[in-house]
Amino acid sequence: MPLIVDEVVISVEVSNQESGGSATPPPALQDRQALVSECVERVLEILREQKEA
Repeated sequence: MPLIVDEVVISVEVSNQESGGSATPPPALQDRQALVSECVERVLEILREQKEA
């Protein structure tokens, strides 16, 4: 059964060190795991909503 995703959200943060911008440090492992968990939950919620429709 093919899976079709028709909703993609892309977020980008750009900074320029030479013009005074600051780079954020990479998130800790726990923060990354929490982010991945949240993304999975949102995708599953969208798929459930699509299945009900």
